[in-house]
Amino acid sequence: MDKNKLYSLVIPMYNEEGNAGILIDRISDAMNGYHYELILIDDNSTDKTIQEIKEKKHPNVVLIELKKNYGQSSAMMAGFDYATGDYVITLDGDLQNDPSDIPAMVELLENGNYDLVVGKRQKRKDSSIRTIPSKIANFIIKKSTKLNISDQGCALKVFTNETAKELNLYGENHRFISLMAHLNGAKITEIPVKHHPRQHGVSKYGMNRTFKVINDLLLVLFNKKYLSKPIYLFGNIGLITFTLGVLVNIYLLALKILGNDIGGRPLLILGVLLIFIGIQFFTTGIIVDMLMKTYYESQEKRPFNIRNITTFGESQS
Repeated sequence: MDKNKLYSLVIPMYNEEGNAGILIDRISDAMNGYHYELILIDDNSTDKTIQEIKEKKHPNVVLIELKKNYGQSSAMMAGFDYATGDYVITLDGDLQNDPSDIPAMVELLENGNYDLVVGKRQKRKDSSIRTIPSKIANFIIKKSTKLNISDQGCALKVFTNETAKELNLYGENHRFISLMAHLNGAKITEIPVKHHPRQHGVSKYGMNRTFKVINDLLLVLFNKKYLSKPIYLFGNIGLITFTLGVLVNIYLLALKILGNDIGGRPLLILGVLLIFIGIQFFTTGIIVDMLMKTYYESQEKRPFNIRNITTFGESQS
Protein backbone atom coordinates (compact mmCIF):
# COMPACT_ATOMS: atom_id res chain seq x y z
CA MET A 1 0.00 0.00 0.00
CA ASP A 2 1.14 3.50 -0.88
CA LYS A 3 1.27 5.85 2.13
CA ASN A 4 0.96 8.85 -0.21
CA LYS A 5 -2.44 7.78 -1.50
CA LEU A 6 -5.87 8.27 0.04
CA TYR A 7 -8.04 5.21 0.67
CA SER A 8 -11.81 5.62 0.98
CA LEU A 9 -13.59 2.91 2.97
CA VAL A 10 -17.32 2.88 2.23
CA ILE A 11 -19.50 0.92 4.67
CA PRO A 12 -23.33 0.96 4.76
CA MET A 13 -24.68 0.60 8.31
CA TYR A 14 -28.14 -0.49 9.41
CA ASN A 15 -28.87 -1.49 13.00
CA GLU A 16 -25.29 -2.47 13.78
CA GLU A 17 -25.35 -1.60 17.48
CA GLY A 18 -22.51 -3.44 19.17
CA ASN A 19 -20.60 -3.73 15.88
CA ALA A 20 -20.04 -0.08 14.92
CA GLY A 21 -17.50 0.83 17.58
CA ILE A 22 -15.52 -2.40 17.19
CA LEU A 23 -15.50 -1.96 13.41
CA ILE A 24 -13.96 1.52 13.69
CA ASP A 25 -11.23 0.18 15.99
CA ARG A 26 -10.41 -2.78 13.72
CA ILE A 27 -10.20 -0.58 10.64
CA SER A 28 -8.00 1.87 12.54
CA ASP A 29 -5.61 -1.00 13.37
CA ALA A 30 -5.60 -2.37 9.80
CA MET A 31 -5.06 1.08 8.21
CA ASN A 32 -2.54 2.31 10.77
CA GLY A 33 0.05 4.48 9.05
CA TYR A 34 -2.05 5.03 5.92
CA HIS A 35 -4.08 8.03 4.82
CA TYR A 36 -7.73 7.01 4.76
CA GLU A 37 -11.29 8.20 5.22
CA LEU A 38 -13.88 5.90 6.77
CA ILE A 39 -17.28 6.73 5.26
CA LEU A 40 -20.10 5.18 7.30
CA ILE A 41 -23.53 5.55 5.75
CA ASP A 42 -26.31 5.03 8.26
CA ASP A 43 -29.41 3.77 6.46
CA ASN A 44 -31.84 5.16 9.06
CA SER A 45 -30.97 2.74 11.87
CA THR A 46 -33.51 2.35 14.67
CA ASP A 47 -30.99 1.32 17.35
CA LYS A 48 -27.92 3.05 18.80
CA THR A 49 -25.66 2.64 15.77
CA ILE A 50 -25.31 6.39 15.19
CA GLN A 51 -24.67 7.01 18.88
CA GLU A 52 -21.85 4.44 18.92
CA ILE A 53 -20.21 6.03 15.89
CA LYS A 54 -20.44 9.55 17.32
CA GLU A 55 -19.07 8.47 20.69
CA LYS A 56 -15.88 7.24 19.02
CA LYS A 57 -15.10 10.72 17.67
CA HIS A 58 -12.55 9.15 15.31
CA PRO A 59 -10.88 11.82 13.13
CA ASN A 60 -11.00 9.65 10.00
CA VAL A 61 -14.72 8.86 10.22
CA VAL A 62 -17.29 10.53 8.01
CA LEU A 63 -20.87 9.73 9.02
CA ILE A 64 -23.56 10.10 6.39
CA GLU A 65 -27.07 9.79 7.76
CA LEU A 66 -29.84 9.02 5.29
CA LYS A 67 -33.32 10.44 5.84
CA LYS A 68 -35.00 7.05 5.57
CA ASN A 69 -34.19 3.40 4.91
CA TYR A 70 -33.29 3.38 1.21
CA GLY A 71 -31.54 -0.01 1.15
CA GLN A 72 -27.91 -1.06 0.93
CA SER A 73 -27.45 -0.19 -2.75
CA SER A 74 -28.53 3.42 -2.29
CA ALA A 75 -26.46 3.74 0.87
CA MET A 76 -23.40 2.42 -0.93
CA MET A 77 -24.00 4.77 -3.87
CA ALA A 78 -24.11 7.72 -1.45
CA GLY A 79 -20.73 6.60 -0.12
CA PHE A 80 -19.27 6.30 -3.61
CA ASP A 81 -20.44 9.82 -4.45
CA TYR A 82 -18.69 11.21 -1.36
CA ALA A 83 -15.49 9.16 -1.67
CA THR A 84 -12.43 11.13 -2.80
CA GLY A 85 -9.73 8.48 -2.38
CA ASP A 86 -7.51 7.01 -5.08
CA TYR A 87 -8.98 3.64 -4.13
CA VAL A 88 -12.41 2.77 -2.78
CA ILE A 89 -12.83 -0.14 -0.37
CA THR A 90 -16.15 -1.70 0.63
CA LEU A 91 -17.03 -4.15 3.38
CA ASP A 92 -20.00 -5.01 5.56
CA GLY A 93 -20.60 -3.41 8.93
CA ASP A 94 -21.38 -6.66 10.75
CA LEU A 95 -17.73 -7.61 11.45
CA GLN A 96 -17.91 -10.72 9.25
CA ASN A 97 -15.35 -9.21 6.87
CA ASP A 98 -11.85 -8.78 8.28
CA PRO A 99 -10.18 -5.37 7.67
CA SER A 100 -6.77 -7.01 8.04
CA ASP A 101 -7.26 -8.45 4.53
CA ILE A 102 -7.36 -4.97 2.98
CA PRO A 103 -3.58 -4.35 2.56
CA ALA A 104 -3.07 -7.57 0.58
CA MET A 105 -6.03 -6.77 -1.66
CA VAL A 106 -4.72 -3.27 -2.35
CA GLU A 107 -1.27 -4.65 -3.16
CA LEU A 108 -2.79 -7.10 -5.64
CA LEU A 109 -4.82 -4.35 -7.31
CA GLU A 110 -1.81 -2.03 -7.62
CA ASN A 111 0.73 -4.62 -8.74
CA GLY A 112 -1.60 -6.59 -10.99
CA ASN A 113 -2.98 -3.57 -12.83
CA TYR A 114 -6.56 -4.50 -11.94
CA ASP A 115 -9.61 -2.27 -11.60
CA LEU A 116 -11.31 -4.37 -8.94
CA VAL A 117 -10.17 -7.02 -6.47
CA VAL A 118 -12.93 -9.15 -4.93
CA GLY A 119 -12.68 -11.16 -1.73
CA LYS A 120 -13.37 -14.88 -1.81
CA ARG A 121 -14.68 -15.93 1.60
CA GLN A 122 -12.95 -18.97 3.06
CA LYS A 123 -14.98 -21.29 5.31
CA ARG A 124 -18.11 -19.11 5.23
CA LYS A 125 -19.86 -18.73 8.55
CA ASP A 126 -23.31 -18.18 7.02
CA SER A 127 -26.38 -20.40 7.07
CA SER A 128 -27.65 -22.25 4.00
CA ILE A 129 -30.38 -19.60 3.67
CA ARG A 130 -27.64 -17.26 2.49
CA THR A 131 -25.24 -19.65 0.78
CA ILE A 132 -27.73 -21.47 -1.49
CA PRO A 133 -29.01 -18.34 -3.33
CA SER A 134 -25.41 -17.17 -3.59
CA LYS A 135 -24.35 -20.43 -5.25
CA ILE A 136 -27.28 -20.22 -7.67
CA ALA A 137 -26.35 -16.66 -8.64
CA ASN A 138 -22.67 -17.55 -9.06
CA PHE A 139 -23.59 -20.49 -11.30
CA ILE A 140 -25.89 -18.38 -13.52
CA ILE A 141 -23.32 -15.59 -13.83
CA LYS A 142 -20.53 -17.99 -14.77
CA LYS A 143 -22.69 -19.65 -17.42
CA SER A 144 -24.11 -16.43 -18.90
CA THR A 145 -20.99 -14.21 -18.79
CA LYS A 146 -17.22 -14.55 -18.97
CA LEU A 147 -16.79 -13.41 -15.38
CA ASN A 148 -15.06 -16.24 -13.51
CA ILE A 149 -15.54 -15.06 -9.92
CA SER A 150 -16.33 -17.67 -7.28
CA ASP A 151 -17.93 -15.41 -4.67
CA GLN A 152 -20.11 -12.63 -6.07
CA GLY A 153 -21.62 -11.85 -2.69
CA CYS A 154 -18.49 -10.97 -0.73
CA ALA A 155 -18.78 -7.33 0.36
CA LEU A 156 -15.02 -6.92 0.81
CA LYS A 157 -13.81 -5.31 -2.42
CA VAL A 158 -11.14 -2.85 -3.51
CA PHE A 159 -11.84 -0.59 -6.51
CA THR A 160 -10.01 2.08 -8.38
CA ASN A 161 -11.87 5.35 -7.86
CA GLU A 162 -12.95 5.44 -11.51
CA THR A 163 -14.41 1.93 -11.37
CA ALA A 164 -16.48 2.74 -8.29
CA LYS A 165 -17.75 6.03 -9.70
CA GLU A 166 -18.95 4.32 -12.90
CA LEU A 167 -21.34 2.08 -10.98
CA ASN A 168 -25.00 3.09 -10.86
CA LEU A 169 -26.60 1.14 -8.04
CA TYR A 170 -30.39 0.91 -7.91
CA GLY A 171 -32.78 -1.44 -6.15
CA GLU A 172 -30.57 -4.11 -4.59
CA ASN A 173 -27.90 -4.33 -7.27
CA HIS A 174 -25.10 -4.11 -4.69
CA ARG A 175 -25.06 -7.91 -4.74
CA PHE A 176 -23.85 -7.83 -8.34
CA ILE A 177 -21.26 -5.06 -8.19
CA SER A 178 -18.57 -7.37 -9.61
CA LEU A 179 -20.78 -8.31 -12.54
CA MET A 180 -21.72 -4.68 -13.23
CA ALA A 181 -18.07 -3.62 -13.13
CA HIS A 182 -17.17 -6.51 -15.45
CA LEU A 183 -19.84 -5.49 -17.94
CA ASN A 184 -18.44 -1.95 -17.79
CA GLY A 185 -15.07 -3.32 -18.90
CA ALA A 186 -13.24 -3.55 -15.57
CA LYS A 187 -10.34 -5.97 -15.08
CA ILE A 188 -11.25 -8.13 -12.08
CA THR A 189 -9.58 -10.76 -9.96
CA GLU A 190 -10.27 -12.37 -6.57
CA ILE A 191 -8.25 -13.28 -3.50
CA PRO A 192 -9.05 -15.53 -0.51
CA VAL A 193 -10.16 -13.59 2.58
CA LYS A 194 -11.19 -14.47 6.11
CA HIS A 195 -14.82 -14.68 7.19
CA HIS A 196 -16.18 -14.47 10.73
CA PRO A 197 -19.56 -15.33 12.27
CA ARG A 198 -21.85 -12.46 13.24
CA GLN A 199 -21.42 -11.59 16.93
CA HIS A 200 -23.90 -8.76 17.45
CA GLY A 201 -27.22 -7.87 15.89
CA VAL A 202 -29.46 -9.86 13.57
CA SER A 203 -28.84 -10.85 9.96
CA LYS A 204 -30.97 -8.93 7.47
CA TYR A 205 -31.06 -11.90 5.12
CA GLY A 206 -34.09 -14.20 4.85
CA MET A 207 -35.62 -16.69 2.42
CA ASN A 208 -37.73 -13.93 0.84
CA ARG A 209 -34.51 -12.46 -0.56
CA THR A 210 -33.76 -15.64 -2.51
CA PHE A 211 -36.22 -14.65 -5.23
CA LYS A 212 -34.96 -11.05 -5.14
CA VAL A 213 -31.45 -12.29 -5.86
CA ILE A 214 -32.57 -14.16 -8.98
CA ASN A 215 -34.83 -11.31 -10.20
CA ASP A 216 -32.14 -8.67 -9.66
CA LEU A 217 -29.59 -10.84 -11.45
CA LEU A 218 -31.83 -11.20 -14.50
CA LEU A 219 -32.49 -7.43 -14.46
CA VAL A 220 -28.77 -6.62 -14.32
CA LEU A 221 -28.00 -9.00 -17.18
CA PHE A 222 -30.80 -7.52 -19.29
CA ASN A 223 -29.83 -3.90 -18.59
CA LYS A 224 -26.17 -4.44 -19.36
CA LYS A 225 -26.57 -6.76 -22.35
CA TYR A 226 -29.62 -5.33 -24.09
CA LEU A 227 -30.18 -1.77 -22.78
CA SER A 228 -28.41 -0.22 -25.77
CA LYS A 229 -29.52 -2.92 -28.27
CA PRO A 230 -32.96 -4.27 -27.21
CA ILE A 231 -33.73 -5.33 -30.79
CA TYR A 232 -31.24 -8.21 -30.30
CA LEU A 233 -33.44 -9.66 -27.58
CA PHE A 234 -36.97 -8.84 -28.74
CA GLY A 235 -36.08 -9.19 -32.42
CA ASN A 236 -34.57 -12.66 -31.99
CA ILE A 237 -37.55 -13.88 -29.97
CA GLY A 238 -39.88 -12.40 -32.59
CA LEU A 239 -38.04 -14.01 -35.50
CA ILE A 240 -37.97 -17.43 -33.82
CA THR A 241 -41.65 -17.29 -32.91
CA PHE A 242 -42.64 -16.01 -36.37
CA THR A 243 -40.60 -18.75 -38.07
CA LEU A 244 -42.25 -21.45 -35.95
CA GLY A 245 -45.66 -20.07 -36.87
CA VAL A 246 -44.81 -20.07 -40.56
CA LEU A 247 -43.52 -23.68 -40.40
CA VAL A 248 -46.69 -24.81 -38.62
CA ASN A 249 -48.87 -23.17 -41.26
CA ILE A 250 -46.81 -24.59 -44.13
CA TYR A 251 -47.32 -28.04 -42.61
CA LEU A 252 -51.07 -27.45 -42.35
CA LEU A 253 -51.17 -26.11 -45.91
CA ALA A 254 -49.51 -29.30 -47.13
CA LEU A 255 -52.14 -31.36 -45.29
CA LYS A 256 -54.89 -29.24 -46.87
CA ILE A 257 -53.46 -29.80 -50.34
CA LEU A 258 -53.46 -33.55 -49.64
CA GLY A 259 -57.18 -33.33 -48.95
CA ASN A 260 -57.20 -33.30 -45.13
CA ASP A 261 -59.52 -31.08 -43.12
CA ILE A 262 -57.54 -28.57 -41.02
CA GLY A 263 -60.31 -26.17 -40.00
CA GLY A 264 -60.93 -27.77 -36.62
CA ARG A 265 -57.32 -28.38 -35.66
CA PRO A 266 -55.93 -26.49 -32.62
CA LEU A 267 -52.60 -26.49 -34.45
CA LEU A 268 -54.04 -23.96 -36.91
CA ILE A 269 -54.83 -21.54 -34.09
CA LEU A 270 -51.33 -22.07 -32.65
CA GLY A 271 -49.67 -21.38 -36.01
CA VAL A 272 -51.57 -18.13 -36.55
CA LEU A 273 -50.97 -17.09 -32.94
CA LEU A 274 -47.22 -17.67 -33.22
CA ILE A 275 -47.05 -15.49 -36.33
CA PHE A 276 -48.86 -12.60 -34.61
CA ILE A 277 -46.76 -12.96 -31.44
CA GLY A 278 -43.58 -12.96 -33.52
CA ILE A 279 -44.63 -9.75 -35.27
CA GLN A 280 -45.45 -8.14 -31.93
CA PHE A 281 -42.08 -9.04 -30.40
CA PHE A 282 -40.21 -7.70 -33.43
CA THR A 283 -42.13 -4.41 -33.52
CA THR A 284 -41.67 -4.09 -29.74
CA GLY A 285 -37.93 -4.43 -30.25
CA ILE A 286 -37.97 -1.61 -32.83
CA ILE A 287 -39.97 0.67 -30.52
CA VAL A 288 -37.77 -0.02 -27.49
CA ASP A 289 -34.67 0.49 -29.63
CA MET A 290 -35.95 3.94 -30.60
CA LEU A 291 -36.65 4.73 -26.93
CA MET A 292 -33.11 3.74 -25.96
CA LYS A 293 -31.66 6.05 -28.63
CA THR A 294 -33.81 8.87 -27.25
CA TYR A 295 -32.61 8.01 -23.72
CA TYR A 296 -28.93 8.28 -24.66
CA GLU A 297 -29.21 11.30 -26.96
CA SER A 298 -31.50 13.40 -24.73
CA GLN A 299 -29.12 13.05 -21.75
CA GLU A 300 -25.94 13.17 -23.84
CA LYS A 301 -25.07 9.70 -22.57
CA ARG A 302 -22.86 7.27 -24.41
CA PRO A 303 -23.36 3.47 -24.38
CA PHE A 304 -19.69 2.84 -23.60
CA ASN A 305 -16.91 3.61 -21.11
CA ILE A 306 -13.43 4.69 -22.20
CA ARG A 307 -10.51 3.19 -20.26
CA ASN A 308 -7.77 5.43 -21.59
CA ILE A 309 -6.87 7.77 -24.46
CA THR A 310 -3.31 7.80 -25.73
CA THR A 311 -1.91 10.35 -28.20
CA PHE A 312 1.34 9.98 -30.17
CA GLY A 313 2.56 13.43 -31.08
CA GLU A 314 1.20 16.96 -30.91
CA SER A 315 -2.52 17.53 -31.20
CA GLN A 316 -3.83 19.02 -34.40
CA SER A 317 -5.93 22.18 -34.21
